[in-house]
Amino acid sequence: MSARSRTAAGALALGLALAGCTADAAGDGPPPPAPATPPFALEPCPEQADRPARGAETLPPLVLECPGGGTLDLGRAPGVPAVVNLWASWCGPCREELPLVQQLADAAGGRLAVVGIVSRDGAPQAASFAADAGATFPSAFDGDGEVMAGLGLNGLPYTYLLDADGGIAHVQVGPVADLAEFEALAAEHLGVTL
Repeated sequence: MSARSRTAAGALALGLALAGCTADAAGDGPPPPAPATPPFALEPCPEQADRPARGAETLPPLVLECPGGGTLDLGRAPGVPAVVNLWASWCGPCREELPLVQQLADAAGGRLAVVGIVSRDGAPQAASFAADAGATFPSAFDGDGEVMAGLGLNGLPYTYLLDADGGIAHVQVGPVADLAEFEALAAEHLGVTL
């Protein structure tokens, strides 16, 4: 082997060795940070009466965790008239309706419980969606869509108006147009004036 060949072979071997060290060194370091998941900035779910929901029709008796704290037990009476809004980040009409649900929650005082159910959604997506909409009203998380399945729903939004015993007084299919429509529904079906 000539001197020139030995020099070229040595340079190639040195280059490969250094490349191997560089790759090993990068592999030994800490993994890159995971993308940040925005936290839910939702209020805790409200206390419920210590009695089963009853009425001609009720929501499926499921217990859901609330990212803001507590649980929402759909098998128990809410104790006060309630508006239950099913929403998700993948729901186009929910983008305009969610701020209206927040306005209803703000106007409700203690006369009406307003809660949401995040349906068939991922936590990071729902948290980002709620933050974008300025929604802080209590919402339970139903990532697998058990409530939707129990109610036979394929799309959103749906809003259920429940009497204090948990009976379904009215089902709003699709989005509401404005706060005045929510207030009219509460007055007509629940007897609650806001």
